[in-house]
Amino acid sequence: MIDTAGLPENPGCYLYSDAEGRIIYVGKAKNLKKRVSSYFTKKDHDPKTKSLVAHIASVDFVVTGSETEAFLLENTLIKKHQPKYNIDLKDAKRYAWIELTNEKFPRLVVARKATGDGTYFGPFVSASERDYVMKVAKKIFHLRTCKKLPKRPCLRRHMQSCSAPCTGTMSPEEYGENVKKAALLLKGKAKELVAELRTAMAARSVAEDYERALVLRNEISAIEHLADRQHVERRREYDQDVIAFQVSGETVYLTLFNVEKGTLANKQEFTFDAGEDFFEEFVVQYYSDHDPPNEIIVEQETDPALAEFLSTKKGRQVGIVVPQRGEKRQLLDLAKKNLEIAFFRDTLKGVELGAALTMEKPPGVIECFDISHLSGTAMVGSMVQFRDGKPDKSGYRRFKIKTVEGIDDFASIAEVVTRRYRRLTEEHAPLPDLVIIDGGKGQLSAARGALSALGIDNLPVISIAKREEELYVPGDSLPLRLDRKSIALRYIEEIRDEAHRFAITYNRLLRKKKVIS
Repeated sequence: MIDTAGLPENPGCYLYSDAEGRIIYVGKAKNLKKRVSSYFTKKDHDPKTKSLVAHIASVDFVVTGSETEAFLLENTLIKKHQPKYNIDLKDAKRYAWIELTNEKFPRLVVARKATGDGTYFGPFVSASERDYVMKVAKKIFHLRTCKKLPKRPCLRRHMQSCSAPCTGTMSPEEYGENVKKAALLLKGKAKELVAELRTAMAARSVAEDYERALVLRNEISAIEHLADRQHVERRREYDQDVIAFQVSGETVYLTLFNVEKGTLANKQEFTFDAGEDFFEEFVVQYYSDHDPPNEIIVEQETDPALAEFLSTKKGRQVGIVVPQRGEKRQLLDLAKKNLEIAFFRDTLKGVELGAALTMEKPPGVIECFDISHLSGTAMVGSMVQFRDGKPDKSGYRRFKIKTVEGIDDFASIAEVVTRRYRRLTEEHAPLPDLVIIDGGKGQLSAARGALSALGIDNLPVISIAKREEELYVPGDSLPLRLDRKSIALRYIEEIRDEAHRFAITYNRLLRKKKVIS
């Protein structure tokens, strides 16, 4: 069984390998954790997927900046590794480009390969989106669509959607100005154009011409889509490596991306002891066994002698760059993001949660309580324990409610909190760093009252209300609302959901025993 607890909830690609280390399947996901988990929790897989799951021995992943990037990276990885269980993209053509032809009066056309003498933009994941963007560019800048210039203007001229260079009324230079604007649009440098369209859309809305306003809104959407330019699949005529690292204690954690002619082809991870000049030592050792690329992207300046060593080994110039902005910086940030998720995701959970709650130090041990019942029967309580960002199932506890009659979540919370921490106090066992109660202000008050009765007044306690995911913190009259996408809130939700699952499981067990008896 693959452990999916440490997988991130980011978009990206996942790679399944068999027992011999061969990559047997590559997939994409908007949420890596949910997608990968579904393979091992669903029971109604088709025969092919059942066979795949049976052969999975390990899973690796690459986090991307968007779902679009995941689409493109999946395509690249499938073509590189030819996994046994992939069929959709392995034998298919690559995503298409938009080509600006190299003619006296250039056209915009669809190109499957970017190998001609024109200028290429893309690749585009969505064919409909690509076609619409191309249509918008042609219409806005009145570019011709005919393969061969006709002797007289066609219908597009009369519809004012073509500048009709065939009439001889427009010089190549004038037409070229429109071509330059179209190229800027397709490169994603379209802020002025978008501002102009927004003004026009607002004017149409004021005039209650909502149909035309909707068309303009769609045009803006198509143009802005180009801003989501692919960080993963970028055209280059040379190879690059990207190296990101972080030192924690006496250990170095390092991620290395191999980028082949603009395409992210491989990700490698390393850990080793930190020491003086550890980075230079790593580079020398790694590239003693691997051919250096034309360019290496790093986070900080290095000794010039390092570039000389790599250039000598390669037999040509090797550049080491420290980007501050642009595509190279984005690629470095992507490597750092993968590094943090691969090595520090669990640590980051506690750090982010501690910062959100303004705690003096990140909570290492967290305990969470939940109450479950069915119409007031089979009342049970659960407690789960998370340690350093991961569930510690040896610390899980479950409680039959003994002192409460009927439905009273407040009294039930008070009972289980009292039983748990009275025992820890009697055994002189360490208390957790944070207690989370599943519920609102009332449940929080009940838990604090129980702790106070035990003489425990300095234990941090919060509660989380499900409907709005609001946090109640002692001393604050208003609930605390964290960003829905923040690591801190997702960590709290992960702990709360696990406590809820554990409580329901116990509740069902007791009801089943009651039915049998």
